[in-house]
Amino acid sequence: MSDKVKFEIEFVIQASPQLLYQYISTPSGLSEWYADNVNSRGEIFTFIWDGAEEQAKMLKRKSEEFVKFTWVDNEDDSFFEMRIIVDEITKDVSLFITDFAEDDEVDEAKMLWENQISDLKQVLGSK
Repeated sequence: MSDKVKFEIEFVIQASPQLLYQYISTPSGLSEWYADNVNSRGEIFTFIWDGAEEQAKMLKRKSEEFVKFTWVDNEDDSFFEMRIIVDEITKDVSLFITDFAEDDEVDEAKMLWENQISDLKQVLGSK
């Protein structure tokens, strides 16, 4: 198995950091855009897509700023993080994604994030 490579992408989201945080940190928020359904027990989140389940552990979070997860089945120290960034001057809100993928799957992983963020923007009424 090849090593995963880290990648980062940023999306401008027209929503308040408070509202956006609810959509990236809670099972009900995540199930609106990230997965078909999301359940949590403590820091373990179960993501369900088309009947398939994957579990992730919430490693860290800070209200209105970021959440960081790792997939329970991971055999490395990779993670995915969603960080809310507010531009100090313009007050524009961005969602900054950090994730890992196999070298030959980075483009596909980025496209998946783009599709999911598009769903998130729709839920939020953002452009």
